[in-house]
Amino acid sequence: MNTLKLPLWLIKLTNFEYWTWWMFYVPLLPYWLFQAIRTRSLTFFTNADPCIDYGGFFGESKMEILRQIPKDYLPKTIFIEKQKDLKTIVDRLIQEDLVYPIICKPDVGERGTQVEKLYSNYDLVQYLSNVQEDFIIQEFITYDIELGVLYYRYPDASTGKVTSVTRKEFLAVLGDGKSTVEQLMRQSTRARFQLDSMRKRLGDMGMNEVIKSGEKRILEPIGNHCRGTKFLDDNHLLNSTLDEVFDKIALTIDGFHFGRFDLKVNSIEDLYEGKNIRIMELNGVSSEPGHIYDPKNTLWAAYRDLAHHWKIIADISIQQQRRGIMPVPFGVLWKVVKGHFVG
Repeated sequence: MNTLKLPLWLIKLTNFEYWTWWMFYVPLLPYWLFQAIRTRSLTFFTNADPCIDYGGFFGESKMEILRQIPKDYLPKTIFIEKQKDLKTIVDRLIQEDLVYPIICKPDVGERGTQVEKLYSNYDLVQYLSNVQEDFIIQEFITYDIELGVLYYRYPDASTGKVTSVTRKEFLAVLGDGKSTVEQLMRQSTRARFQLDSMRKRLGDMGMNEVIKSGEKRILEPIGNHCRGTKFLDDNHLLNSTLDEVFDKIALTIDGFHFGRFDLKVNSIEDLYEGKNIRIMELNGVSSEPGHIYDPKNTLWAAYRDLAHHWKIIADISIQQQRRGIMPVPFGVLWKVVKGHFVG
């Protein structure tokens, strides 16, 4: 039986979480306009990171960004053009010594859309039947700690600063030896929102499994809000040592001044020593200080911290303009956004 394949742009436009995310920013629009006036550009953010298309605001290639990061910090990653056949992809996996499980994600994507952890060639076949874009395959990093680390450096400065550290707590349930996965999920407000997606993924057998007492079962390995991940404020980790670690990484990326490293690390001790770090993605000016989504933080604090980071981007833009690096014209950026949604 044929299944209906919706284009990626329509999936995004019909995604409730996608639109609630945008509505969250509406109260900050006057402040954004103030920064646009101050920088004399509606698109002031696009020249902050000239090493990334449009500063990383929209439509940037994940693979092109990863190629600029030192390989010592990267998981094994390969780029797959859309509509490549299974044999070609499996041959690439063998060639690059990539073994299951693997992570597949669109090369140009956002907010966790079509990001999946695959366990076999069968899963890969299913993924290929749904993906309609170029995508990348990464090895699955088994380190326990996943962080979002927001960093900036002014163009006139030789060093930068980490301003936000967010730890990701994946959607999971704790077994009691008598309740099924579905029953355990119903006991959690956050997990209840993922019941439909888990039923599709686990099936009746998986949802009716009884997990032994004391066992923690991670249900969703993808660290994104719309997949049930909880973002936790880890700003207590901020210090000069962390700044130095990310200076060492960021200064190797010519033209990079603002963005968030999404990474896994073996331990916090390793983080401070700059070792056993694997960067899955680097996002540019669209990056948020993820700690604002910690349930313990207030809405006012979230707006305050967002405004603070927008000012940093505006200050970077002004320095860039003095260097002759100008923002992308509004008309050009509008065509990119329009093309992303309607083709």
